[in-house]
Amino acid sequence: MAKWGQGDPRWIVEERADATNVNNWHWTERDATSWSKRKLKEVLEGLVVEGEAGRCEIGDLKHVEGEASCNSRKGKLIFFYEWNLRLSWKGTVKESGEKHKGSVEIPNLSEENEVDDTEINVSKKKGEGDVLKDLMRTEGTTKVREALRDYLKALKTEFTLGMILPTKGPVGQEVATERKPSGSSMQDSVTTQSLDMVGVKIPTVRIHMREVFNSPADELYTVFTKKELVQKFSKCPAVIEAEKGGKLQMFQGCVSGEYIELVPSQRIVLKWRCRSWPDEHYATVALNFQDLAAQSELELECKGVPVSHEESTRQCWKKQYFEEIRILLQQSKDNME
Repeated sequence: MAKWGQGDPRWIVEERADATNVNNWHWTERDATSWSKRKLKEVLEGLVVEGEAGRCEIGDLKHVEGEASCNSRKGKLIFFYEWNLRLSWKGTVKESGEKHKGSVEIPNLSEENEVDDTEINVSKKKGEGDVLKDLMRTEGTTKVREALRDYLKALKTEFTLGMILPTKGPVGQEVATERKPSGSSMQDSVTTQSLDMVGVKIPTVRIHMREVFNSPADELYTVFTKKELVQKFSKCPAVIEAEKGGKLQMFQGCVSGEYIELVPSQRIVLKWRCRSWPDEHYATVALNFQDLAAQSELELECKGVPVSHEESTRQCWKKQYFEEIRILLQQSKDNME
């Protein structure tokens, strides 16, 4: 047995009271289907194919059917993916200026075949313009294969950030710097945060959400700062000390933190964490309230979320906070009427 503090940080169960599956050392699975659909659109749509015959451009991803996932076991990643894709294309013949349309079908992109062996079928609508069809079959197919390689590379690097954390290394060693956006206008910055207790750094992500509520901003602000209202929408006892440095505890201790900044009816900043996160790791949550006539907009920015907990954290805010707060506000409105 390794001496205390000198073992592989993936095996730190003895350092945790809750025996969490640290670094996903045991078998875990992460669904990559939704992420893959966005990434496939990103890498395929808009591809330009040019040649002596003319110019073509890949249009919309008309059909995307399948699934993808990533599994980890003892520090190894295993990928499963199977996709049936259909894209549109349009082009212009160089000599005549004629315009033609067609489609590109990829019936079986899967881990069972190399990208070079993956079947890609090009078709064109009836009429002249076979020179463009030939261009898509040659240069176009090459471009599509390159895009598929980009998707698979991103699946094995970008998507898997945080599934297996790094071993102990020198202080200041970077794990990741940035993750490019996947089908959204908001860029998620991936940073690293030190965990002194185990001597490793973890990659984190920023979550950004906007929600509109049928209530004025001051009323919505109160829902986050008044203990009685917090307990109503969370349906659990809570600790709410709504002042700078005041404590926060909700959902039977599953969420805890501290109030950092409070600007009535405008802004709340929290030091915030989920119990399932690595010990002593906190995110910074900023809640900004803005009046919109009879409604209000709430902008959430959550910095420092462990990448492996990104989706569960997003769902926590959406399901346990926002949806329950809407129900509470509606009930209050109905009672007043």
